[in-house]
Amino acid sequence: MGSLGAAIDSNHRRPRFLCLHGFRTSGAIMRSQVVGKWPEEVIGRLDLVFPDAPFPAEGKSDVEGIFPPPYYEWFQFDKDFSEYRNLDKCFAYIEDLMIEHGPFDGLMGFSQGAILSAALVGLQARGSALTRVPKVKHLIIIGGAKFQSPAVAEKAYASAVDCTSLHFLGDMDFLKKHGEALLESFINPYVIRHPKGHTVPRLGEFIHVHFCFHCPLFTVLVDFLMDHLDRSDFLLHQRGIYLQPSILVFHIFSL
Repeated sequence: MGSLGAAIDSNHRRPRFLCLHGFRTSGAIMRSQVVGKWPEEVIGRLDLVFPDAPFPAEGKSDVEGIFPPPYYEWFQFDKDFSEYRNLDKCFAYIEDLMIEHGPFDGLMGFSQGAILSAALVGLQARGSALTRVPKVKHLIIIGGAKFQSPAVAEKAYASAVDCTSLHFLGDMDFLKKHGEALLESFINPYVIRHPKGHTVPRLGEFIHVHFCFHCPLFTVLVDFLMDHLDRSDFLLHQRGIYLQPSILVFHIFSL
């Protein structure tokens, strides 16, 4: 279990996020992915907790040879991603983590962890999960998708979730269309698009907002995380410009 940016006190603590790693990786791997690719101006303003999933990997990991073992998985699934094993145990495990290491302001997830994070807020809103912890207020979804099982989907995505959410979508991500579909499950989601595949993107110094307005990436991301996006409009502080789309889209440029 790793934590970055520990709390100072209850009144001045950094926003705390429980970070759920990808399939057959680990908390340490996700920590290196995020810390290695995101600017200190963002990382230094957050308290990020990186746990391992509850189950050792039951098969080969796609990151073997890139990151060292051990590897873990949150739950198991069939080839169609429509049947799952140990999902209830996974939900209970995450809730226990949130009780032990919380309170948490939000969830951050990549890949399998992103699928879990997005579903959990919907399930929590309906009293089907995370019933012993405060409401999750913020989400950061990287390479996410929906559960395909009707038994899970009808509870998690029955109606749009009123939770401030930021979604990273890769142009080359094999889950891109599923990530696009996931946006429909949130009220006024915010989207950052990048040109890469299924990965935690390396964040450039600037982003491009719709029509050539530029602002430092860390300001946008940190303002989001510091609860500046709980309103329907979005303020570009440097320009004094308000944008009011239902989905606000940013494009990352490699500089």
